[in-house]
Amino acid sequence: MNQITLQSDLGIESVAELQAALQPHLDDEAPLALAGDRVERVHAAGLQLLHAFVRDRAARGHSTTVTEASPTLADAARQLALAASLGVDAAAQA
Repeated sequence: MNQITLQSDLGIESVAELQAALQPHLDDEAPLALAGDRVERVHAAGLQLLHAFVRDRAARGHSTTVTEASPTLADAARQLALAASLGVDAAAQA
């Protein structure tokens, strides 16, 4: 299994950097772990990019997991999931 350590800032200003780090791994066939233990700041745009990356890898038949999610990352993911389940536009709320 390959691993990428996510940067500490997943704010909207850092989305291009995150995309540049993830893009080379989109077609990797080996399972991929995204280590989230260093994440200190999260914006909806960062979560949406992570979701799209995991979704696109899954569509190619490749496994991706987030491991060691920091409390900040875990809380942001829970809030986004809750907003989606309630039909709230989380990006507008961030």
